[in-house]
Amino acid sequence: MTAGLLKPDSGDIRIFGIDAVANPIEARRIMAWLPDEPMLYDKLTPLEYLEFVAGLWGVPTAAAMTRADELIDVLELGPHCNKRCEGFSRGMKQKVALAGALIHEPRLIMLDEPLTGIDAAIARQVKELLMARVRAGATIVLTTHILEVAERLADRIGIVDRGRLVAEGTFAELKATAGQSHSTLEDVFLSLTGREAVAP
Repeated sequence: MTAGLLKPDSGDIRIFGIDAVANPIEARRIMAWLPDEPMLYDKLTPLEYLEFVAGLWGVPTAAAMTRADELIDVLELGPHCNKRCEGFSRGMKQKVALAGALIHEPRLIMLDEPLTGIDAAIARQVKELLMARVRAGATIVLTTHILEVAERLADRIGIVDRGRLVAEGTFAELKATAGQSHSTLEDVFLSLTGREAVAP
């Protein structure tokens, strides 16, 4: 609903003070949504795709090229930036889609499993890139099954089990709730969802 794909049955959604239901275009200008399955125009190259997306959001050409160059460098897309996306691996497509989501410097970034298919070295670069966006004032909402990622990156964590939010708070707060002051997030998750780790 925040991304504008579904309309709420009741209530409202405000993104940095903008009513996302009444003013969906204005709200989308300051946000980005990256689904778990990257959606690209496969006949475009990464550079063409970034130029296209930047144009949709009205990013001035000079700024768009500067940002595209930075993202291509960080995500190591340089050797592939003039090749069509149709032949890319899942991880390569994920990197292009992530660059497209960040090209207009959104204030709210929603990511669904953004590290899927990305190798460890680039995954670390992506984490640093996202943390830099947070330091610049952006808010990131990230869903992941990789609990180490949530434990390392998140200021606040929501634990969802069978479609129900069972706990939410800082990692320290969740550990206190679970009564496990020296645990990992995996231990906290298992405790709060009523599951036990199975020994091999």
